[in-house]
Amino acid sequence: MSRTLLGFDFGRNRIGVAVGQQITRTVTPLLTLPGKNQKPDWAGISRLIEEWRPDLLIVGLPLTEDGGEQDMSKAARRFGNQLKGRYNLPVEMMDERYSSLEANMLLRENEFKRVKKNAPQYNDHIAAQLILQSWLDTDANKGSD
Repeated sequence: MSRTLLGFDFGRNRIGVAVGQQITRTVTPLLTLPGKNQKPDWAGISRLIEEWRPDLLIVGLPLTEDGGEQDMSKAARRFGNQLKGRYNLPVEMMDERYSSLEANMLLRENEFKRVKKNAPQYNDHIAAQLILQSWLDTDANKGSD
């Protein structure tokens, strides 16, 4: 089934966004939206929803190292609920432990140097790419056991 997906790396000050295709299992980092007074840029998110017309939204869920919930977990869940309510689209949460650390490591590798030259100093859109790719990889393995 071919579905377009938008992935979000939620933060109070910034939200990274990536787009993916379920049939090809490819993900592209899009951009990092700045927050306003620790609130999401809903106008920016609405533009992305209108442009990409996603079938499913994936939100990174920041958990503690041992898999427990924390304050940011609750904030990310609230953001996911707001997305669902505003856009009437299904939303799934995806464990995002280490996605920001991995994004920083990727930006240091050669294949991402060209991206880094033109990218803002923030890596949130790369973290969103990793979150969405993890969801696609996990989704591909469902039912294969």
